[in-house]
Amino acid sequence: MTNLFKELNLSDRLVQGLKKEGIIEPTDIQAKVIPLGLENKDIVGQSETGSGKTLAFLLPIMQNIDLSKRETQCIILSPTHELAIQINNQIRLLSKNSGLEVTSTAIIGTASVKRQVESLKSKPHIVVGSTGRIFELIKNRKLKAHTVRTIVLDEGDRLLDEKNIKSVKDVIKTTLKDQRQMMLFSATVNDHTLKVAQELMKDPEIIRVNEEDVVNPNIEHMYIQVEHREKFETLRKLVAATKPKRSIVFINKSEEIDLTTTKLRHHKLKTEAIYGASTKEERKNAMDKIKGGQIQILVSSDLSSRGLNIEGVSHIFNLDLPPTSKEYIHRVGRTARGKCSGTAISIITSKDLPVIRSYEKELNIKIKEKVLSHGKLLDK
Repeated sequence: MTNLFKELNLSDRLVQGLKKEGIIEPTDIQAKVIPLGLENKDIVGQSETGSGKTLAFLLPIMQNIDLSKRETQCIILSPTHELAIQINNQIRLLSKNSGLEVTSTAIIGTASVKRQVESLKSKPHIVVGSTGRIFELIKNRKLKAHTVRTIVLDEGDRLLDEKNIKSVKDVIKTTLKDQRQMMLFSATVNDHTLKVAQELMKDPEIIRVNEEDVVNPNIEHMYIQVEHREKFETLRKLVAATKPKRSIVFINKSEEIDLTTTKLRHHKLKTEAIYGASTKEERKNAMDKIKGGQIQILVSSDLSSRGLNIEGVSHIFNLDLPPTSKEYIHRVGRTARGKCSGTAISIITSKDLPVIRSYEKELNIKIKEKVLSHGKLLDK
C-alpha cells in the first residue's frame, strides 16, 4: 500500500493543499480509489465511516476538472443538506489551499431558489446537493447537465433506496452517458445497492475496504438496561458521569427530540436539536454550535448519522435503538473519527435486548452491559 499521495499521481498542488490540512498519507480507500478515479473509471466504494471517502472522490475530481472551461463538470448528490454543505466546504478549502481555482456551490431543498439560480450563473465546476432541487433546476434550464462528466452518489445506499431512487435516476438521465463517470460511496453497500449501481454504471470497479470489519475498532460499545420511564434521567446522569465536550443523542421520533432537548436545557446542559422538520437556519445554527464547541449535546434523528464529520465527538448516546445494524454503524460512526477513540452507549429496556444481541452477531462486536452507580459508569 502506498504511503504518499504523490505516488497516486496526484498533482503537486493538491498534495501541498492536503499538507496544509495536516493530511500526509492516504487512507486505504483513498489509495485504492484515487488512481481509478483519475482514469475516469466508474467506482463503487465501501469503507467504514471516518475512513476518508470524501477525499477519495474529491481529489481525482478536482484534478480532472478542466479549469479552462467555465461550465459545470461534476454533480455530487447527497441525502442530507448538512452533508452537501460539508462536502462543498471541503471543496472550497482544498481549492484555496491548493491554489486550484475549482469553483463549487451547494444546492439544497430548503434554501432560496432565487439565490441558487444566481450562484449557478457563474457556472461552478462542481454542484453539490439534494437530488430534488438539482433536478428542478436542470428541468428549468438553470443548471446545464450536458457538460457534466462526473456524478457522485455519496451515501449511495440511501440515495438508491425506494424513497430516493427515482429522483436520482432523473438527474442521471439528464447527463450524457458516453462521457459520464459515476462513483458511489457508502459505509454499507448491500446487494440491492450494488445491483442498481451496476445497472446505472459502465462495468464499475468494486472497492471494499475492511469489509469484514465495517465498525471502527476504536469505538467502545455499551448498553444500560432501565425501565422506559427512567430513560431520560439515565441519559442526564450519563452526561454528568462521562462529561463529553461534544456528544450526539439519537432519538427516532421528532416530537421526542423536541421534548428531550427542552429537558436537557432545563438541567442547564447546552443542547441543540436537528431533524427533518428543522429549517435550514436551525440546522446550520445547530451544526455551527456543536462544531464550534458552544454546545455539549446535539439531539438528532438519523438525519445526522450519515457522513457528517463533527470533530471531537467523544460519545454517542442512543436513547432509542436504530431499526437496523446498518443504521447502528452510521450512528456510532460519528465518533472515533480518524485515529480518535469514542464511546457508544445505548439506553435500552428489556425488550430491546434481542436487538442488542443481533447487533453483536451481525457486526461482530461486543456491547458491554454497564450500570450507573454513585455518578460512575461501572461494569455490570
